Amino acid sequence: MNRIQKTFFDLQQRNEKALVGFVTAGDPTPELSLEIILGMCRSGLDVLELGIPFSDPTADGPVIQRSSERSLEKGTSLTSVLAMTRKIRSETDIPVILFSYYNPIFNYGTVRFYQDAVEAGADGVLVVDLPPEESDEMTAEWNGQKLSLIRLVAPTTPQRRMSFIAGAGEGFLYLVSKTGVTGSHGLDLADIAEKITSLRTITALPICVGFGISSPDDVTDIATVADGVVVGSAFEKLIETHMEHPDLAEIICGSVKTLKAATKKGGR
Repeated sequence: MNRIQKTFFDLQQRNEKALVGFVTAGDPTPELSLEIILGMCRSGLDVLELGIPFSDPTADGPVIQRSSERSLEKGTSLTSVLAMTRKIRSETDIPVILFSYYNPIFNYGTVRFYQDAVEAGADGVLVVDLPPEESDEMTAEWNGQKLSLIRLVAPTTPQRRMSFIAGAGEGFLYLVSKTGVTGSHGLDLADIAEKITSLRTITALPICVGFGISSPDDVTDIATVADGVVVGSAFEKLIETHMEHPDLAEIICGSVKTLKAATKKGGR
């Protein structure tokens, strides 16, 4: 049982749902980013999505776009994100999912990326712009099953394609809550629940829902139907609005604690 499987198994035993937290590595500075991330892990985060900054994050809304810009301005690269992953792994055992667009991985070298990510202690990778039909280009030479490739299911995905995506999935499935970009508002819980019901007929993988989830109420609602809740833009918005605050890390950790408590309400 790998770290991802163990995390979801343990949560199920406690009747809890996973809080999956996204932050862009290196934002607002490499040093403060590491402090924030380690604090989040100690404050109740169940799974970390560590964003690799990219110059053209087309699936992300303006908040995460600006976080990538700040990180890149500070010199963050895929190499430095892997070094940060290594430091995180030395401090915590929670699953780390590297969140990236394909271009940085392609330029780094897909085999080299796999080897270095596994060595650093990453548990999975989510490549937001790499469809399943083309993912063999990245994974063909990966040696072993030590890095789970997390698959995305869109709200417009038909049942037959859901089966195809789920069949190739590892770790957990990431269900996008709605069309649009990260950080946009408005959730249709009935529609999300319907999509999850369909997915559960074709996969035993945990299902996590992301995009547009920001408040404790959002988290509680999604936790009633999903196995995990992904929060990203809300954390990055806090970073952006409190960058000069001396207690920035504590502010983010407080938000993690509040949102994690909301997952427990939804798990009952």
